[in-house]
Amino acid sequence: MPKMRTAAATVAVACLAGVALVPAQAQAAGSVYIYKVYYDSPGSDRGGSSSLNAEYVQIKNSTGSAFQMQGHSLKDSTGHRYDFPSYRISAGKTVKVHTGKGSKSAGHLYMGRSWYVWNNDKDKASLYRPTGSLRDSCSYNSARVDYKMC
Repeated sequence: MPKMRTAAATVAVACLAGVALVPAQAQAAGSVYIYKVYYDSPGSDRGGSSSLNAEYVQIKNSTGSAFQMQGHSLKDSTGHRYDFPSYRISAGKTVKVHTGKGSKSAGHLYMGRSWYVWNNDKDKASLYRPTGSLRDSCSYNSARVDYKMC
């Protein structure tokens, strides 16, 4: 009988340890995902450069190493598409993909558009892998706020 109790105790401890490890492993792995959509830039929508660049999608890398975005694409619900150039997001960092024009720099990419992409009331931002499969998406349906944390 003592051997059965010992075996049962060992199995119970192993099960508890396994359950405790699963969330820690998943969290440690991290991901690359849509962090924020700032869909209604301040002021009136007249297409000025500062207004267009205040509209953006922020992508976060919560992994433990740099992540290459080249080949990924970002789309809205009507099919506006942005293809990422060669760009590395450092571990734990973000990049803002601005709607307007500008020069690529640390933490900032630009779609190069001369008009708005993200609807002010509802839309969906989707991030696709180079293979075309969906990596992440973020929907919003509100005209009461200017952005959505995803």
